[in-house]
Amino acid sequence: MGDLDVYEKQNFGNSSGIGTNPAMLIVDFVNGFADPEQFGGGNIQAAIDKTVDLLAFARAQNMPVASTRVVYADDGSDHGVFCLKAPGLKALTEDAPASQIVDALAPIDGEYVVSKTQPSGFFGTDLADWYLGRGVDTVLVTGCTTSGCIRASVIDAMSYNFKTVVVTDCVGDRALGPHEANLFDMGQKYADLMTADEVMAAING
Repeated sequence: MGDLDVYEKQNFGNSSGIGTNPAMLIVDFVNGFADPEQFGGGNIQAAIDKTVDLLAFARAQNMPVASTRVVYADDGSDHGVFCLKAPGLKALTEDAPASQIVDALAPIDGEYVVSKTQPSGFFGTDLADWYLGRGVDTVLVTGCTTSGCIRASVIDAMSYNFKTVVVTDCVGDRALGPHEANLFDMGQKYADLMTADEVMAAING
């Protein structure tokens, strides 16, 4: 029995679908993660480019849009275990160029920007409350990295009982092996996997 057969036999991989009030989440598409010399590489830039299209669609649909940034205090007072595992993250302070959202996805008035110190956009933030206050039932997840902050945010979104969609061509990772493996796993247990074009067609349809 192959790996996929095991999941099918145990009835994983079902669809949760898109509800009536979707919102967009853009995770950590900041300058440092767009730069292969800092935290980027792999397919991250391609994912940013595709997210530009989806963001324009979301704005035309008047969807709630939230973006996240990793932001640590200048004095290091909020450094935790995440910074022990990845010390370079300490450089992502409020005013550091690396921690600024890429220009192509810069937020506009009414869009929410979440500062976080942990992988998930939901952990220790009020992101879930912001969505719930706007009647959101579905979160369309974009950003990076697929194996890290995307996965953590997806699990938390599902745990808050949001229908969750990973927009597969709008998420990226610095290495493609972890990207593909985590897409598969999230699709089996936590989220639907759809391309940006599929998402737009489903919402328009």
